[in-house]
Amino acid sequence: MSIEPPPSNHPAPADPEGRAAGRKPRVALVFGGRSSEHAVSVSTAGSVLRAIDRTVYDVLPIGITHDGRWALTGDESSRMAITAGRLPSVEDVAESAEGQVALPVSPASREVVWNEPGAAPKALGEVDVVLPLLHGPWGEDGTLQGLLELSGVPYVGSGVLASAVGMDKEYTKRVLASFGLGIGPYTVVRPRDWETEEGRAAARARVAELRFPVFVKPCRAGSSIGITRVKDPADLDGAIEEARRHDPKVIVEEGLVGREIECGVLEFEDGPRASVPSEIKVGGDFEFYDFEAKYIDSSEVEIPARLAEAETAEIRELAVRAFEALGCEGLARVDFFLLDDGRWVVNEINTMPGFTPISAYPKMWEATGVPYPELIDRLLRAALRRSTGLR
Repeated sequence: MSIEPPPSNHPAPADPEGRAAGRKPRVALVFGGRSSEHAVSVSTAGSVLRAIDRTVYDVLPIGITHDGRWALTGDESSRMAITAGRLPSVEDVAESAEGQVALPVSPASREVVWNEPGAAPKALGEVDVVLPLLHGPWGEDGTLQGLLELSGVPYVGSGVLASAVGMDKEYTKRVLASFGLGIGPYTVVRPRDWETEEGRAAARARVAELRFPVFVKPCRAGSSIGITRVKDPADLDGAIEEARRHDPKVIVEEGLVGREIECGVLEFEDGPRASVPSEIKVGGDFEFYDFEAKYIDSSEVEIPARLAEAETAEIRELAVRAFEALGCEGLARVDFFLLDDGRWVVNEINTMPGFTPISAYPKMWEATGVPYPELIDRLLRAALRRSTGLR
């Protein structure tokens, strides 16, 4: 494969808005990854590729394959959509089956290099900012953020700690509760708990203290992958085994009765603001908002949610409080239950929400007055203004 570097590999330093003298800011769009949410990340990247303003930004798409190889990919958003019969992958759009992209390894350089077996390394130019569109472990959980911090490359979204806490449903709940935000009853089945019959019995006893039905989830995964709604305690072990296929640490949450309401948070120059909320309405044969209901069946998401004015004001305030409690940056989606008694309970926080064509986050901001291309632009500008490290 022949890959030509950009005209200048050493442009002048970018100003706080990322505009280097003589060229547009260059965005490395990183997507795919090793998690079970690979296909969702690819679909997100396809939507962003269609929306990003090419008159303002140069884009370098970099996909991470299922086995962890960093590949150059084609700018082919049409091949990156989730359909009823097909889940997209980085392997579908990679330009080579062998070569590997190397990101900068020190703050002294932002040079991206292409390495291919049997050929000399080839410089691909410097990047000004990384837009990490990875979902789940090995990308959304602070691991990629740590790499970018070491490299000194600005990036969109939360830092290492907020990303890691937001990925781990147990510690999300612990932090939110410590800040006085409402959470639902839950228990955690740790890897060691499931290694002995004594540990399993103790885990079952803790779950028995919750009201059924319960939701059994991988503790560090998203997109509703690996989740089972359990009505009968006899089905608990199978549900835990299913969740453990995605994460050895499992969280079991009491099934709450109420409306599922989401709210987007976006960081503006004067601080974070919340979008109008949306409501998830799962219909048909689906018992809850699982992967198929989200991405294949396209269950209804009502925007804005039908709430009283006071309820809307309250959820927007709570969403910003949750965002700040975790120390999030850039963006997040905060998912709530509005219980029958009027209380708000935070279900979870997503520090890199989906940007697929059916994703609620960009739709909520569009309804709030920030269209998709402007949303991407705001995120990139905020990242370019920020330094890495202790900021």
